[in-house]
Amino acid sequence: MFGLGIPELVIVGIIAVLLFGKRLPEVAKSFGKSYNQFRRGLSDIQSQINMSDVYSTNHTSSSYSSSSSSPEYDDYEAVSAPKFEPPPAEPQVESATEPAPDTTPDATSEADRPREIA
Repeated sequence: MFGLGIPELVIVGIIAVLLFGKRLPEVAKSFGKSYNQFRRGLSDIQSQINMSDVYSTNHTSSSYSSSSSSPEYDDYEAVSAPKFEPPPAEPQVESATEPAPDTTPDATSEADRPREIA
């Protein structure tokens, strides 16, 4: 209820008792009656709004169906999407870099081998 927990409700109750004292039952009764009248008025307003929506919807839908059959109101355009074209391939430039060194054990040079100490 309103995001209030038990401790908050206890604090509100203590404040109500301090403010109204012996008149608390009378104040609660009048508050309940006022709240009930407010809810009734709110539901009356909502029903009037809903009824006006129903009447305007029925009137609009009947006039729409009659005007949609006349050829002078034909504003229909065929929906078209752009044709998909893949992006052009970038030209591949061959680079003049050195080929990767051979990593096989036979390809190591004499300078790269460890020397034996005699």
